[in-house]
This record gives sequence, C-alpha cells and structure tokens, in this order.
Amino acid sequence: MELLFLSAFFIGMASAASEISLRFVFIIEAQDRDLAGAISRALKDVEASSPGVKLDDEVVLLDREDEDLSYRMLCSALSKGVTAIVDVSWSPWEAAAGAVRGAAHAQPLLSALDQYLRYRNATDAAIIVPTERDVDRALYRLLGASGTRVLTHAGLSRESARALRNMRPEPEFFAVVGPTNFVMDTYARAVKEKLVRRAHRWNLVFTDYPGSNLDLSSLILPTTILYVDESECCKLSGGEDCACPSDAQRPQAILTAIIRQLTSTASKLDPPLSPRESCEESTRNTSSLPQQLAEDVADNRTVLYWDPDRSSLELRSRFVLSTFSPDEGLTQLAGWTAEEQFRLLPGVTLQPLRMFFRIGTSTAVPWTMPKLDPESGVQLVTEEGQPQYEGYCIDLIARLSETMGFDYEIVTPKSGGFGRKLDNGTWDGVVGDLMLGETDMAVGALTMTAEREEVIDFVPPYFEQTGILIVIRKPTRKTSLFKFMTVLRTEVWVSIVAALVCTALMIWLLDRHSPYSARNNPDAYPYPCREFTLKESFWFALTSFTPQGGGEAPKALSGRTLVAAYWLFVVLMLATFTANLAAFLTVERMQTPVSSLEQLARQSRINYTVVEGSTVHQYFINMKFAEDTLYRVWKEITLNATSDQAQYRVWDYPIREQYGHILLAINASGPVADAKTGFEQVNEHTDADFAFIHDSAEIRFEMTRNCNLTEVGEVFAEQPYAIGVQQGSRLQEELSRALLELQKERFLEQLAAKYWNETARQSCPDADESEGITLESLGGVFIATLFGLGLAMITLAWEVFYYKRKEKNKVQALDTSIEKPEPFGEKKGIGMITESVARLRKREKRGKTKQVTIGKSFKAAAEKPAVSYISVYPKNEFRP
Repeated sequence: MELLFLSAFFIGMASAASEISLRFVFIIEAQDRDLAGAISRALKDVEASSPGVKLDDEVVLLDREDEDLSYRMLCSALSKGVTAIVDVSWSPWEAAAGAVRGAAHAQPLLSALDQYLRYRNATDAAIIVPTERDVDRALYRLLGASGTRVLTHAGLSRESARALRNMRPEPEFFAVVGPTNFVMDTYARAVKEKLVRRAHRWNLVFTDYPGSNLDLSSLILPTTILYVDESECCKLSGGEDCACPSDAQRPQAILTAIIRQLTSTASKLDPPLSPRESCEESTRNTSSLPQQLAEDVADNRTVLYWDPDRSSLELRSRFVLSTFSPDEGLTQLAGWTAEEQFRLLPGVTLQPLRMFFRIGTSTAVPWTMPKLDPESGVQLVTEEGQPQYEGYCIDLIARLSETMGFDYEIVTPKSGGFGRKLDNGTWDGVVGDLMLGETDMAVGALTMTAEREEVIDFVPPYFEQTGILIVIRKPTRKTSLFKFMTVLRTEVWVSIVAALVCTALMIWLLDRHSPYSARNNPDAYPYPCREFTLKESFWFALTSFTPQGGGEAPKALSGRTLVAAYWLFVVLMLATFTANLAAFLTVERMQTPVSSLEQLARQSRINYTVVEGSTVHQYFINMKFAEDTLYRVWKEITLNATSDQAQYRVWDYPIREQYGHILLAINASGPVADAKTGFEQVNEHTDADFAFIHDSAEIRFEMTRNCNLTEVGEVFAEQPYAIGVQQGSRLQEELSRALLELQKERFLEQLAAKYWNETARQSCPDADESEGITLESLGGVFIATLFGLGLAMITLAWEVFYYKRKEKNKVQALDTSIEKPEPFGEKKGIGMITESVARLRKREKRGKTKQVTIGKSFKAAAEKPAVSYISVYPKNEFRP
C-alpha cells in the first residue's frame, strides 16, 4: 500500500513538473466589461484543447478618465508574474509597454471601409452602428488614423434621421456597420426617412457572415456592400470545409484565436512565466514574444498575422467589396486582405462619384421662379417632395453641374430673402445660410456689397447689367373718328364757318347791288355768265376750300377783291391745318411723359412706388440719408466758417435735393407688397400716370411679356450679380474657372437672349414706327364723304319725285283746259292775251327772259339757252 502511494506521488510530481503554466494579463475598457466573460470562455476552450498547459489570467479595467487607478491595477497584476500583456482595449494604451494588442470586434472592417472612402476621395462620412459602445469603438479606431471627417451615431431613430437630414454640411457618404439584421433594418428606416437619395452614397458593412443568402432586394439605389469572406469563419473554427452557422459569434472566435496563438508561442519560451518586480522592469521573455509571434504567423495559411506598426495580432481577414444595383444585381469590385492595401479587381474601374452641393437661392424674376403646373397653376415638386424652380439661375446651376460634375439640391432660406444684417450682428436669408454652412454656395440675384463680403466670398460676376429702372405704361392713344377735327380748337372751326357764311353773303350782296356785275350790266357781258344768287354764293364760298377752286368768279371789281381776300384766307387756313395735322399726329406718337429719374422727381402728375423692403426701397432710403448728411455737413461748414467764410457764401444749397422728394412721393403712393402688384398697378393706369421703380432685369423681362409697358430713362445704381461661397471655400477658384469657360462658349449670352427675348419684344405693335395714322384717327373724313354721298342720293330721289309730280300737275292742267275751252273772242280771253304780249315785250326790252325750271312757267330743256359757264369765246362772237 505504501508502495502504491509513493508511486502515485512520484508520478504526480513528474506530471506537475512537465505541465506549463501561462499567465496573461488582459486590458479591456471599463465600459466593455462583457468582454471579461468572453476571455474566460476562450481560456477554457484553449486550455481544453491544449493538454499540459495551464492558463491563468487577470483582467485590468482601463478607465480613460482615471488612468492612474488602472495603472496601479496593472502593476499589481504584473507583480504576480506574467507571460504576456494582452491589450484588447479600443485604442492602444501607452502605459502598457510591451503589450500584445488585438481587436476582438469589427475594428478591422472599419479600417477597410476607411480605405475605400479614401479611394473615393471622401471628405466626410456618417457611420451608424448598433450601440453607444460601438460608437466609442469606431471613434477610437478611426480618430487620428482616418483622413475622413467621421460622424458616428448609435442606431437610426426618427430624431437621429432628422438630425442627419439637417446636418450641414451634409455627409458625403453614409455607412451602416453591424450584424445583418441591424444593417438591413437601419437601411429600411433610412429609406422611410428619405435619407437614401443618391446612388453609391450608402455603404452597408456586415460584421457577421451574411453568406450568399443575403437578400438585397430592398435596396432602392446602387449601394456598396462590404463584408468578410465566409471562409474566415471556418478558419476560426479550425476546419477547412465547413458551413458557417448563422449564429456564429465572431468576437468570441477572434478572442479564442488570439489566445490560442499566444499560448502556442509562449509555450516555446523559456521560462514561459516571467515574474516582475515593478511595472518599469522588462524581461527577456516578454521582449522576445513579439519576435516569436511574427515568426509563428508568417505563414499565410495562419488565421492571424503580426502587425509590427501596431504591435498587434490582427485577423487575416479577406474583405470583399461589391456594389448592388436594382437593375444589374450584385457585382464584386474589390478583394483584399487585412494586411494589404485596398485594390480593385483586374479590369474593374470605378466611375468618379459626383460631388454634392446644397445651393441656396431666393425667388426673383426671372432668376429663380417657382415652376408651375400649366393647368392648375400649382408649384411642381420632385419625387422627394422638394419644390421645383426655373429661371436664369436654375439654368446656370444645371450647366455648372455638367461642367464641374456635381449633383445639387436647391435650398431656399427659411427666413429672409437674399440676406440682410440683423441688429444682433447675424444674417438671415441666403447669406445667413451660407455663413452657417447650411448651403455650399449661393446662386441667385445676389448683389456684391461690402457688408456681404465681410462674411462670405464672391466669385467674378456672371451678370453685370443689372440696376434700377423705371417702367411706365405706354400712353393709350385716344382714338376718335373725328380726330382730325381736334387739330383746331372749336373757336377756330366756328370762326372758319362764320367767315364762309359772311363771305357768301357779301358775294351775294355785291353781285346784286354792284352796277358792274353781270346781273346789272348785261350789255358788257353778252355771253351767259354765272348769276351769284344766294345759293350760288354759298356754293362758291364752300368749293373754294377744294383744290379745283370755286368756279367762275364775280365780274365786278368789288366782288373780285372780296374773292381774292377770301382765297388768301383759304390758302392760309389749308396750309395751317395741314401743317398742324402732321405735327399733331407726329407729336402724339413721340409723346413720353418723363424721360429720366430727375424729371420724375420734379413733376407731380405721375405717381410712383417701389416694393416695400426691397433693395430698391433701401437704395432711396440710403440716398435720402446721404442727402441729409451732406446738408448737415454743408450747414455746419457755412455756419462755422470764419476766415474762409467768403468761400461758402452761396445763394443756394449747391447739391440738388431729389431723393428726399422721391421718398416722400413713394410713401405717399404706398410701397407695394411685391413686384407683381407693382406691374399690375402700372398696367391699370392707361393714362400713363403711374410708374414703378424696380430691378432693371425684372422690368425688362416683364416688358417682353407685356407690350403695354415701356422703360423710362437709363439704368442707374448698377450693381453686378455674383455667386457667393463660404469664406475660404475651395469652390471659389473652381467656380471662377467654370464661369470663364461658359463665357468663352457664349452660354451666358444665350441665357440672356432666352429670358430677355428681343424677338418677342419686336412682335409688339410699335406705335412710334409701324402704327402710323390709323383709320380710327381719320375715319371722320370717310364718314363725311359717305354722308355727302347719302345726302346726294336723297336729293336725287327728291328731285325725281318733284319733277314727276310737276309733270303730272301739268298734264292735269292741260286736260282741264282742253275739256273746258273758253269761248273764242270773249273779253276775258282777249285781255289775257293782251297782258301776256305786254309782259313779253317788257322782258325783251330788259334784254332777256329769265329762265326758271321751278316756278309758274315751264320751258322745255331743248329750248333753254346753255347753262352758266366760264366763256372762252370773244364777247362779240357769241355762239349759243
């Protein structure tokens, strides 16, 4: 019995002497206490698979806020002896000299993502991870090692999605890092929150082994996929051909692999356990461990490799980078291991990603205008619900996008217009958004001012022809059919009619009473002469106004003298009327109420206004302030002048005050709310007694669409429009080069021709050149002619009626005389015959018988002498 006991004792002592004891000190983060349990399980697995090896460990919690306490705990652990210090914290702890570092989570995948983003020249990226602990791990891994501005966020809720959407500047890339379920759920949430808007901007990084069964059908845009080759799972489990379980715990497997490798390497050291007396002391064993590790994992077939730069054991993972497109499916782009640099597969090229900018603007005609539905008049929106715009600046942005290769989003300010400085020193509007980083550039009707240049930068102007202009309605020409009658005033026309009547009466009187007239001196005029009855006198006076004259003139000298004076009057009146008619019509077409701002300020008939609170309104306020300041300075100089008083002794203030009067007139008329109201008021005043002072570009654009408007004077207060960028932005130089190229291509001229279409303006009826004298102005002449024609036809009808009636009466009289003849030889008949003969003799004695066509006697036309006419025969050779 005693022999058996001694044999067992010596065998136990021999086995104890041959067993290797290893002790590891692990450094983990104080917030990562769960890792201590994973370490304990890994030690048990390795100890079970390594006979003759006894593993012991001690965990030191690293508190970044109290590193002194953590350092004392480390020294206490080292005083008990240690095989190796294993630092699996989120970032290497400098106090742990000679420690072997390792990563038990997804830190290598983050490094692989960073390599891809660098290849894409990314400037910033938002990384979404499952928990706050993962946020810390990612930040410790990337800070200082990545050239990309990184934002990490735990999960994606509605609030965090809103924060990402409102982040300025907006992240260039987004990445979701985590297990498969988390990644796909987060992407679905991002789609719902309208964060997924651009292709190739979202990156899905799987920290587990999704395998070939990954369902990517929910991806709506081309997306980048990054994961670890599934063969790594089999290597970690120790088998060559295996099926990786869906619930594989990758961090636990990584820790087991690290401890197994450390155990294998440390077992080769002599002695494997090195005691320490203090934290500063280093032994041969610990200093030779890294070299031995590098030799042991030099074979590419091992799961781990030694990183000398980080002094760490890293998992030899093989990363697979693919892109998924809803149309083309999954396409692999790159494949590389953790110890290599990022590289694409042979024959694969990546198209450069377009930059993305938020471009600020504010509505202004015709620069940035809401795009309306032609049927309903409602502003159109994009698929994402963003309002659509059109105009000069929108076309310019689209062309710059093609030239510089960027995508963009139009952003309008939440408050204010183009930007003004507030009382607290901040800015609102487009300038304020640009200052705060809400936008990357500002493209619109943005003027360059000294105040704005203090907070933002400008590129060279793209439009240099803007300023302030006056618009007024074209005077409406008052049309009248008898407009030619308005050349002379009413009293002149009355005087002309009175002269005509008086002249006709005088001709009749002179011809009747003058002894030398043809009527009273028949012997001097044996041929037929015109007898100036009252009717003939009026006809002569009236026809004298015509080019052919009034016909035969009176024969008496007195009558001819009167007619000569009357003809002179007629010639002068016709010449005066013709000249005044031409001048009247010409001046009417050339009439312009005012021709400059100075004339507008000096008159009081035309009212005018501006848009309230606009830059034009502010311009007149500033000019009024300048006038008041100059007047005050001049007043102080003149009143305080001593020896130089004679230099300032002037009769009047030497500076013309007009802006004060203009501002008073604007306030009296009342500034309008917007430009549309201003143009409507101008259009409503058909008498051209209302003007609108506004931006010249918008006025000229409106003139191409409204032919009733016309500009007054020249453009004043000219200022250029330019693109604004943030101070020190790299875009300033790139935009300058792009605008220079567009100027060479004459693109800016094409835009100006598009929105200020002179062809459309020329299609408007031009009263100054093409309208001429219209029928409406001289229609009364034609009406008078038609009236004369109608009166002549009525007179003809009356004449025919009268003549037939007279003939009928004559026939009736003859029938009566035939039916009841008087007895021949009666005393009554003899008396009538005797009386008729006496009457005829009396007429013959006077020279000739008076011829009548209407009266008591009738003579056939064939028996009448010729009618009155101007004789061309000698007086002594009368031929009837």
